[in-house]
Amino acid sequence: MKKVLESKKMVRQAHHPELRRRVAIIIAFRDFRDEEYFIPRQILEGARAEIKTVSTSLGEAVGSLGGEAKVDILLNDLKIEDYNAVLFIGGPGAAKYIDDPQAHQIAQKVGEKDIILGAICIAPAILAKAGVLSGKKATVWSNPMEKSAIKILKEEGVKYQSEPVIIDGKIVTANGPAAAKSFAEAIIEVLSKE
Repeated sequence: MKKVLESKKMVRQAHHPELRRRVAIIIAFRDFRDEEYFIPRQILEGARAEIKTVSTSLGEAVGSLGGEAKVDILLNDLKIEDYNAVLFIGGPGAAKYIDDPQAHQIAQKVGEKDIILGAICIAPAILAKAGVLSGKKATVWSNPMEKSAIKILKEEGVKYQSEPVIIDGKIVTANGPAAAKSFAEAIIEVLSKE
């Protein structure tokens, strides 16, 4: 019976290739930025992508504005080869990933496998520290009083741009909550070229 169900699922997917697009969204278990997670998730699901939420703990992750997201996969159990795109979401809690070797390893493996890699808000600093943005164009969150993430990008050889969203090959970066919708649309644009 299980094989019959699996074959029906494969037939359905064959007629709708967009159903095979799988996106892993990595968030901090505490204090991810709500809009940067929920808006892209909704837009990507509307484009028929299958979303899995990834974090350092299972259960309900809580955003900086109080939104709750069910975590599907632990960070150390993420098999990136199962996905068409891997996205890092920003917010205060994402700062812990900036110097996290596991987050760096994931970003590096995504780059090696030629999978779409996205990051929004301060999360591009994670990619920069992982070495995957060197020589690439990217943007990152900043404000007039806080420019440390821009400094990280520049120190890591990134061609920093002050635009809301930047696409460089299969890497998409965005500079914060206001760019969440454009970030998702850019991910879809790059996915559609595959």
